[in-house]
Amino acid sequence: MMNDISKTDPEVYGLIKKEGTRIRDGLELIPSENFVSKAVLQALGNFFNCKYSEGYAKKRYYAGNRFVDEVETLTIERAKKAFKVPHANVQPYSGSPANLAVYVALCKPGDTIMGHNLLDGGHLTHGWKASVTGQYYKSVPYHVKTDGYLDLDEIKNLAEQHKPKLIWVGATAYAREFPFEELGKIADSVGAYLVADIAHVSGLVIGGVHKSPVPYAHIVTTTTHKTLRGPRGGMIMVTQKGLDKDPELDKKIDRAVFPGLQGGPHDNQTAAIAVALEEAMKPNFKEYAAQIVKNSKALAKSLMSNGIKLVTNGTDNHMMLVDLTPFGKGHGTFVQDALEAANMTVNKNTIPADPSSPFYPTGIRLGTPTITTRGMKEKEMEMIGKWIADIVKEIKDYNLPSDKEERKAYLKKFKEEISKNENIKKIKNEVVELCKKFPLYPEFDVLK
Repeated sequence: MMNDISKTDPEVYGLIKKEGTRIRDGLELIPSENFVSKAVLQALGNFFNCKYSEGYAKKRYYAGNRFVDEVETLTIERAKKAFKVPHANVQPYSGSPANLAVYVALCKPGDTIMGHNLLDGGHLTHGWKASVTGQYYKSVPYHVKTDGYLDLDEIKNLAEQHKPKLIWVGATAYAREFPFEELGKIADSVGAYLVADIAHVSGLVIGGVHKSPVPYAHIVTTTTHKTLRGPRGGMIMVTQKGLDKDPELDKKIDRAVFPGLQGGPHDNQTAAIAVALEEAMKPNFKEYAAQIVKNSKALAKSLMSNGIKLVTNGTDNHMMLVDLTPFGKGHGTFVQDALEAANMTVNKNTIPADPSSPFYPTGIRLGTPTITTRGMKEKEMEMIGKWIADIVKEIKDYNLPSDKEERKAYLKKFKEEISKNENIKKIKNEVVELCKKFPLYPEFDVLK
């Protein structure tokens, strides 16, 4: 198939090859990314891509869906088994549409909702003002304390004061275990639905290294492409607690997904989710999930021992949030670009009470799913932590101009200078040599 692409569209093939080379020779450290198995990639690129299948199994609006019905039913059953839930919808195109479907199922415009504040590590779809979820609903954000942990007292007080229809638990930049049980009690005390968005930790939940939200939440949403190591997709699950609160909840969720928000599902994506779920229920996935957390703790330890500050001073999961305030306001942009010059990919990120803006934040977010997939362990984490710390210190004298008009030119000059920096070049070469010891997709010609 790849040879066909190289002949019929060499331009696209060339870009695929460049991306393959980039990930082969670099360290992907963004915690929301992962490398899927060859089996998952095969499931994405097959005949299921070609079918249109509006509706649900045995209730389709098109003919010719008997095998689509089988693969979707299989995926649902695997999701129910993996997460120990009575109902699962595997049609959401990704995590944000899944979350939006929850609102459509449970809320009317103007209803009060609560979620983890974006600038404290939360997600756009949990009620942030730039998202439709913060515009169509009355959003009451909750925050973290000065130590970086969720402020449960504030959450309880806000819930009692505002009586929200639903409360979100979940985040994009929170390095500690989510307090599902405590938030479940708070939601119950005010009659709210608790919705656990476990997009980041779903693989860790299946792997047994993070507490499951299922006993405490009414609904669970997740992406399938992070620690679960599947294709880019989404799922919504209804728990027994959810059905006890509303016996029609499963039907409301299904109607919200289709016909409420989506048309035909992406059947090749569904097939690939099935493969990922089957992989996640194998014994070696538990070992993998455990190693993700071991690596994350080891990387955090290495960073801190090399003088780098972390929000909450560590991690319980697959990610850590670096606080760069000792090096200057808005320093995340500089560190992200400098690390990329050394073939290490992270993302700039706000930190709690960030002194700068989300466009020029004072932190970076990084994690260990992809490098664990490659087979790296604690020894490699020690090396990576030192490389990151060395680069942070190498660029410590760069500072974000206070005049906004000067920033574009300053950052352009910064990129030019770091591309010539000999210390960064040396680390880049060391990164490439490390990656050679942990080959990625060696069976694919495009990477040769």
